[in-house]
Amino acid sequence: MPYQLKIDYPETFPDALQQTKEQFEQEAKWAMAVKLFELKRLSSGMAAALIGVDRVTFLLKLKDYGIPMIDLTEEELLSDLKNA
Repeated sequence: MPYQLKIDYPETFPDALQQTKEQFEQEAKWAMAVKLFELKRLSSGMAAALIGVDRVTFLLKLKDYGIPMIDLTEEELLSDLKNA
């Protein structure tokens, strides 16, 4: 059985964002998964599983949050190109 995370929030939050309760909660799950991915705490596959979508869908939606799919430094990129 999976663990469950419960977060209390004011009833006014969804209305303030012009969303339903379900839309607000889904957006919160996405934001958490994207941030954990950005911090390199979760892989893209693990983040996708947290939300309940496939990995490709997760990776394609990262642009909506301004997060790159691949986060390599210039040095890492040049190293990868030399080794190819």
